[in-house]
Amino acid sequence: MTFTTLTFILLLAIAFTTYWSIKQRSYQNIFLIIVSYIFYGWWDYRFCFLLFFSSLVDYVAGYYLARLEDPKWRRLLLGLSLIFNLGILGFFKYWNFFADSLSRALGSVGWQVDAFSLNVILPLGISFYTFQTLTYTIDIYRRQLQPARNLINYLCYLSFFPQLVAGPIERASHLLPQVERDRQFNYARSVDGCQQMLWGFFKKMAIADNLAPIVERAYASPGGMSGPQLAFATVLFAFQIYCDFSAYSDIAIGTARLFGFDLMQNFAYPYFSQSISEFWRRWHISLSTWLKDYVYIPLGGSRVAPIRRSLNVMITFLLSGLWHGASLNFVIWGGIHGALIILEPLWGAKSALKATDIPGGERRLPNFSTVFRIVLTFTLTCFAWIFFRAQSGQTAALIIRKILTEPFQLAAYQSFGTIFSTSPLEPQILITLLIGFIAAEWMQRHKTYPLQIEKWHAPLRWLVYTALFWITLFWGTWNTGEFVYFQF
Repeated sequence: MTFTTLTFILLLAIAFTTYWSIKQRSYQNIFLIIVSYIFYGWWDYRFCFLLFFSSLVDYVAGYYLARLEDPKWRRLLLGLSLIFNLGILGFFKYWNFFADSLSRALGSVGWQVDAFSLNVILPLGISFYTFQTLTYTIDIYRRQLQPARNLINYLCYLSFFPQLVAGPIERASHLLPQVERDRQFNYARSVDGCQQMLWGFFKKMAIADNLAPIVERAYASPGGMSGPQLAFATVLFAFQIYCDFSAYSDIAIGTARLFGFDLMQNFAYPYFSQSISEFWRRWHISLSTWLKDYVYIPLGGSRVAPIRRSLNVMITFLLSGLWHGASLNFVIWGGIHGALIILEPLWGAKSALKATDIPGGERRLPNFSTVFRIVLTFTLTCFAWIFFRAQSGQTAALIIRKILTEPFQLAAYQSFGTIFSTSPLEPQILITLLIGFIAAEWMQRHKTYPLQIEKWHAPLRWLVYTALFWITLFWGTWNTGEFVYFQF
């Protein structure tokens, strides 16, 4: 079940009304667990058994980690938890990748070994809830968190359906206390949640899904595309994946608010960043902060020699690439970002900005230097996206070669408009929607999300809501539904 289906809307309506008719918190949590497992099991009921078993293992591990005092036993228990969770993730997601890689490596030195591949279904959201449950046991081991008061609370925390499949990756220290406290219906919070959900539906259905066929055609057959067409498709992919993934987060955060929960902000206008470091403080914030706290800092962070710091950065970003998918392309993508961050001091990037700062500065219109840094950062990001989106390294190399060599050929522009042949919308409408989206984000970039217009006059505010609703209804697509990050 995905957010952009009538099935989900029906489930949400039933769950919302039933949930707030239940007065006791314990029964509310039980009801949320039931709804969450229905939501998750809608794809394949077998996923639910894996989720429950993983939850049970880490609940028991957390229980004893909080009570044991012997450091050796605590390290052993944490190690078993890590082995179990990362082992499950590695089996389902990375077995074939490592088996094939080992077979090719041995073949290169003359040893012919047949890779033993498995035809297994990748459970949806396994990367997300595995990292989420790891934070629980690691934080208890560090004495930074008390374990859940009972199994029901923990199951509710880990299976909470709005963010179960594609995040945000919630820390137990943030979400678990909300599960354990009483919740009362709040009209203003529910309205705010609906606003953020509307913005998410618009981004997903009216923009991301309308850009997807253009990008798919270009990257499926790059040999038949010109360099300018491939460059344009890469820019469109940058907005497709951003609108798609951030839309999921918007809908998840908005849905959680309907049930009295606050999830962390996962995107903070990343394409207005003025450096790659700033980009990663604004893009997929729940993952980037997770990697910082549980990988980068334990490796030594920046409190070590410059060479060691560079190594820590590279390891962190290579793991980020591997987390996104079992493919060398994703590892290269992560390596590019790691290398760019290491090299940032050489070109004077503004790396001190935080995600809480206003991207692009407070000026209504940016000055030339700000525009230059934003465009440069976006260009470097798009270059890395080529490896993320291409089917193979050879395909990525072909796309880069055509982009770099064909812009100066007049013939490359003669059939440029054919790139829109698979677009569900007229090119003028699609480009207008995209420009309007960028403008809305820029004007509202000091807000958590652009649709926070509660201080506007009511007629103007409702005009915006109505316009977004009808644009999404008539120009949005209804034939896809799945989000890009479901495959990760």
